Amino acid sequence: MAFNLLIPSLLFLFLLNSFVPFVLGFGVFHVKHKFGSQAQRRNLHLLRVHDVSRHSRLLSAVDLPIGGNGLPSGTGLYFAQIGIGTPSKNYYVQVDTGSDILWVNCISCSRCPKKSDLGVELTLYDPKGSQSGTLLSCEASFCSSAFGGDVPGCTTNAPCQYSVLYGDGSSTMGYFVNDVLQYNQVTGNSVTRPANASVIFGCGAQQGGDLGSSSEALDGILGFGQSNTSVLSQLSSAGKVKKVFSHCLDTVRGGGIFAIGDVVQPKTKTTPLVPNQQHYNVNLKGIEVGGSLLQLSTNLFKTGDKKGTIVDSGTTLTYLPEAAYKAVWEKVFEKQSDLSFQTVQEFSCFQYTGNVDDGFPEVIFNFENSLTLHVYPHDYLFQNEKDYCFGFQNGGLQSKDGKDIFLLGDLVLSNKLVVYDLENQVIGWTEYNCSSSIKVQDDNTGTAYTVNAHNIGSAWRSESQNSMVLLLLTIVFTYMLF
Repeated sequence: MAFNLLIPSLLFLFLLNSFVPFVLGFGVFHVKHKFGSQAQRRNLHLLRVHDVSRHSRLLSAVDLPIGGNGLPSGTGLYFAQIGIGTPSKNYYVQVDTGSDILWVNCISCSRCPKKSDLGVELTLYDPKGSQSGTLLSCEASFCSSAFGGDVPGCTTNAPCQYSVLYGDGSSTMGYFVNDVLQYNQVTGNSVTRPANASVIFGCGAQQGGDLGSSSEALDGILGFGQSNTSVLSQLSSAGKVKKVFSHCLDTVRGGGIFAIGDVVQPKTKTTPLVPNQQHYNVNLKGIEVGGSLLQLSTNLFKTGDKKGTIVDSGTTLTYLPEAAYKAVWEKVFEKQSDLSFQTVQEFSCFQYTGNVDDGFPEVIFNFENSLTLHVYPHDYLFQNEKDYCFGFQNGGLQSKDGKDIFLLGDLVLSNKLVVYDLENQVIGWTEYNCSSSIKVQDDNTGTAYTVNAHNIGSAWRSESQNSMVLLLLTIVFTYMLF
């Protein structure tokens, strides 16, 4: 599912409550893969459906335990558990780092799923059932400022409404509320304590498309984009976190690392984010396959107007403009002329008995500031039963508006530590063992804390029963792409 297509005449608001006390330390967010143990049975077609239809601090780091596996043969979406309200109740939300609002299904919802096939218990949020929950009026200054003036049709004490249309045709409508978001704050190595923050989020009154079905139903969506309306921006404005986060997706053991804060170990080389873009967009300069630089038009690498290269860990596959896709394909299979291809659910697949790393070339993406992204054959060729399938996709065939775009998803981002530094408007990565740990610095104390890899499984449920947990996904950058 691709997100971030907003209906422009309606509002997406988050208001930070200024009286929330500053909290020192780190926070813990528990995340689980949406498809869990069903990953290996997932229809390959759903991967494409998901991708095509889908952005002086006091606290400097948050640890976000994650689960799942980013391989195209089994995954594509992560979800997490959050605590909302007083007393806190648990909600399962899809983490979307490409959109900018948090919403959960509301008690007044006229078309919301009542059960889920994902093995989670759904909960409807009741503003009146929370001692800390309040409605956001359309007369609120933040509401009117977001419209650039008075809110059309606003009357005294009327709610501040929102409406979102996602790229896959699903939608959500409702109104904004202010309540407490609960999470675990890290106070040392593997030591946490409960913490909270007051945020504005959507109370979903009506869901459309897949959001109203039970097959993959969750309680809502957490937007974790770079807009001022995102939860990340709200927590940052409250002095709870820095606008720096990182993920390391582990395809070897599953799970990985997700953290907010300055990573001091390992070090990563960075490239600038393209300014004034809705998503995490960077300047791609060229592509090498098997040591040869592809001769591609410089127009393919331009940015702006829905062009450029988007880094999106919420997308499973990797999409290339048609000209780049064809050039990469020809070079990748140049020395394998005897392969027999067949179409398996729109993927180009073939049988191969050898080691793909020995039989196929490495692909290297070259970015501004000499940052490179190495993609090995075992990354872009994934197994589906007895076949290997080509993970790179022809973005030109998928685009609804004819725009050529590069999109780098989990296929190429896994097994690398990826750092998004919004404070300095750069992004970087380095190859890393995502089953290990990283060091994240607390700016207030100067202490570097160890953040370990996680693979949330059965222990995650019992642990979450004993502690308030906020969530966050690694990785997912969702938006209206195609």
